[in-house]
Amino acid sequence: MSNIAGKAYAMNVISPLRPSMTWLNRFLFLAAGTLPGVLKGLITLSLIHYARWVIIKRNQFPHLDPLQPKEDLSYNYMLFFSNFNGSWDQYVDSFTFAIPGGLDTLWKWTVRYPKSVPLTPFHDYIKYNQIETIHYYNAYPLAASNDVKSAKTVKASLIKFMQDTQNASDDDFQTKYNTLLRGLQHDLGDMYINPIVTMSAYQVERRQVWHRGEI
Repeated sequence: MSNIAGKAYAMNVISPLRPSMTWLNRFLFLAAGTLPGVLKGLITLSLIHYARWVIIKRNQFPHLDPLQPKEDLSYNYMLFFSNFNGSWDQYVDSFTFAIPGGLDTLWKWTVRYPKSVPLTPFHDYIKYNQIETIHYYNAYPLAASNDVKSAKTVKASLIKFMQDTQNASDDDFQTKYNTLLRGLQHDLGDMYINPIVTMSAYQVERRQVWHRGEI
């Protein structure tokens, strides 16, 4: 599946946006950027690499060749793209629980947006508007976002440890080394492929594959 590269999943959702309301969506984007409380819940989701919303006007789509006909579009479009760790359902559900009001604020003026709660209509909306990622590259496929954060913590701690022990005695070095290991015990570990999130999710995925006739 080209949406997945190692532990990371690339999501692209493009939703038709009413032209008369595009100015309001731009204003809401500006407000969300200046008022951190609107998207505060995203900070709690460590599985997210990043998430971004972009408005594309109906006359802004690229043309790769002069002979390519221009589209006659009725709507502008809002592009949402994000990279995250975990399953599709886990991400969408977490996103809904973290910032339900924020989602409704940013997506409200798109066509047929059902609101983020209840979950089932919101799932259907995202699936309908999601576009498959044709090519997705990940330089460190076994590294989740938390692995990257841990690596940065380990690097900073090791640099400080080297500076603090330049002229330390053997006993002092050993003491500080033990302290270093205790402080980094939650940041040291091997990287493996994604575990199964839940057995129910695993069985749902198997059933969907079976219905498609792939097994």
